[in-house]
Amino acid sequence: MKVFWASVAEQDRANITDYISQDSPLAAIRIDALFAEAAGRLADHPHLGKAGEIPGTRELIPHESYRLVYEVQGDVVWILALVHTARQWPGRRA
Repeated sequence: MKVFWASVAEQDRANITDYISQDSPLAAIRIDALFAEAAGRLADHPHLGKAGEIPGTRELIPHESYRLVYEVQGDVVWILALVHTARQWPGRRA
């Protein structure tokens, strides 16, 4: 399968690595590598993550502090968002 990052997810990833790099550039490189590795695993195992909070999505935890939200469409995995686990996702619940 092919794996693509939606532009919003790419921005999430950039924001996270930029924030971490302020304190530790090496840690930012490591976390970004974890994100890339997790996305790469989805190419061979697209249903690796659990069912997501939003119907039709799945979620994979590449690091204890982050969740990678994605969906499978045919032979393509779309990374939709990269969310800190402390954030309420997918927004306010009733």
